[in-house]
Amino acid sequence: MSKVVLAYSGGLDTSVILTWLKEEKGLDVVAYIADVGQNEEVEEAAEKARRTGASAVYVEDLKEEFARDFIFPALQANAVYEGTYLLGTALARPLIAKRHVEIARREGAEYVSHGATGKGNDQCRFEITFQTLEPSLKIIAPWREWDFKGRSDLIAYAREHGIPTPVTAEKPYSMDRNLLHISFEGGILEDPWTQPDEDMFVLSVSPEKAPDRPTYIEIEFERGVPAAVDGKRLSPADLVAELNRLGGENGIGRIDIVENRFTGMKDRGVYETPGGTILHIAHRALESITLDREVMHFKDSLITRYSEGVYNGFWYAPEMELLRKTVAATQESVNGTVRCKLYKGNCMVVGRKSPTSLYSPGIVSFEKAGGYRQSDATGFIRLNALRLRIKAQLEREREDRG
Repeated sequence: MSKVVLAYSGGLDTSVILTWLKEEKGLDVVAYIADVGQNEEVEEAAEKARRTGASAVYVEDLKEEFARDFIFPALQANAVYEGTYLLGTALARPLIAKRHVEIARREGAEYVSHGATGKGNDQCRFEITFQTLEPSLKIIAPWREWDFKGRSDLIAYAREHGIPTPVTAEKPYSMDRNLLHISFEGGILEDPWTQPDEDMFVLSVSPEKAPDRPTYIEIEFERGVPAAVDGKRLSPADLVAELNRLGGENGIGRIDIVENRFTGMKDRGVYETPGGTILHIAHRALESITLDREVMHFKDSLITRYSEGVYNGFWYAPEMELLRKTVAATQESVNGTVRCKLYKGNCMVVGRKSPTSLYSPGIVSFEKAGGYRQSDATGFIRLNALRLRIKAQLEREREDRG
């Protein structure tokens, strides 16, 4: 039998796919579970894969690598897609796909398979990575082959074949969880006018139920990378987990958006990203006192390009490698501590300090000269307004002649 390595989560789609690959394709299925922060779901999924008929199951702990090599570089870049989405799912996919390729090589598999639909972004993220890292692998994308129309068909198939699934017809939205966030989409959420039920959320309490007293925290950064919370040094994964806890307790990190998929359609998604939201706000605050103005503005001009590259699945493309190196070069001076006030869904920066700060109280102060001559501003303003004065003068002369 030919062998296929399936990226398996234990959810509805991949549970059905595992059986479908065996029965319809006649393949020997190796299940691969990437632990990028699903917590207790990982072991449950592994046991479910064995019961469903996988010939082998790989459970790979990728949490530290995920935080260190994917979340933190994106944080350094202030990567946010369309101004709101912190790319939780998009950042995990290239790491999952890279390990997928490595397992396929080890197993001598001819095929790789995934559970992404033919409408979404994940098919692009997985398959672009497969083709970048191992072009010889053959890809099976069941959603682009089988006759099932939607998840209700999958639920019926699962029941027919005795496949346990947490998704029901009454609660059909899908969830994707990792260390950085949890996402919800599909089903009842496909109507962008429908407000999500409060019991849907996992990582955060509602702002209304958050404590009536603010929580203050301090985050230390080294070269733009978070290293400690409240003076305690933590591993990358533990640091993100700790900020998820603190942010979740204070109702931080919920967004409800309609985003533009790479495939061309709009999609409504609901996300919880407590720790990532805090880190993004704190990192930008530290950059405000450590980066030169022109460096900051140039770096900000790259945010859209960087975020689209991640979102669309081009993490391993040469232009993304160039962007990461460029961003890393800007972070040498981004060292220091940021103090944040967490309160009822809000993360407010209330202090920042740095040994490499470019902020000079003596120069900016209203009380001291600090080596700055206010009279110099006269010529500065006149020179910058010169083109506007010329334009206004010429227009006036033309009007007078007319």
